[in-house]
Amino acid sequence: MLESFQFHHIGYVTYSIADTSSIYRSAGYHASEVIEDTIQQTKVCFLTKNNNPCIELIEPITEDSSVNKILKSNRGTMPYHICYEANDIDGAFDAMIEMKYIPLFRAVEAIALGNRLICYFYKKEIGFIEIISPPSVILLVYWVIIQKRIAKDN
Repeated sequence: MLESFQFHHIGYVTYSIADTSSIYRSAGYHASEVIEDTIQQTKVCFLTKNNNPCIELIEPITEDSSVNKILKSNRGTMPYHICYEANDIDGAFDAMIEMKYIPLFRAVEAIALGNRLICYFYKKEIGFIEIISPPSVILLVYWVIIQKRIAKDN
């Protein structure tokens, strides 16, 4: 199952998307709009640059946000998860459990990813892994249009 996963992004937790994204923008990355995800209690921004990994910046909205706990325990901005896309998120969920990964929650919709399903796992030898469902065709077209606008504006 894991061999069929496709790399999607590296997730960074930060106290300030504005501060962290400005550093990446000075290195040639393009920033998406900041999206507030009330389900996850976070703000999210994606950074893209040709031939480089996509970076997701995650900022907590409330003290109760799970990423706020990660920020405090690590004293600041840091990469904290790798995200992979799986064609079958339910099958991926079951496979991760079989491989002794600890699920943090069942798949939920992620507003920042066009309501694609996401779920997180943890394993002490690996850390946090996020799995996302594939995009719909409409979402793919929308994503391409947005990325072209971002590139044009920056």
